[in-house]
Amino acid sequence: MAGRRSAGLLLYRRRAGGVEVLLAHMGGPLWARRDTGAWSVPKGEYAPPEEARDAARREFEEELGIPPPAGPYLALGETRQASGKVVTVWAVESDLDPEGVVPGTFEMEWPRGSGTTRSFPEIDRVAWFTPQGAAERLVKGQRVFLERLAEALAAAG
Repeated sequence: MAGRRSAGLLLYRRRAGGVEVLLAHMGGPLWARRDTGAWSVPKGEYAPPEEARDAARREFEEELGIPPPAGPYLALGETRQASGKVVTVWAVESDLDPEGVVPGTFEMEWPRGSGTTRSFPEIDRVAWFTPQGAAERLVKGQRVFLERLAEALAAAG
């Protein structure tokens, strides 16, 4: 498990009240009734020789069903989650309309042990949040990207 890698795009937009970020609520029955810690940067796994940024763009389109924004991309670095997976994220300014999202799907046995395979959306919704609202909902291992985005935007003026 330690060798797993994911890459994603953290969209942000500027509003009169400050910056907002776009998060994706994880789909499937395990996350359906959860809010705190059930949101993620739109991301997905990749393996070399695919480049992380290419994977981030591909996964964005696979998960949200729309092309990723053109950029420019701001590297927010990587972090190792509790599972051991290394996540690499780029921020990109965009004003995506959540209504345009058409998520990809995955299959799993549900209910567990039933022998029945069902299809579920990879994400069941996306929404814009203030950095504080995002920090309350985002999985713990990805909160560092909010801090890095704030630092990068402050440094850029």
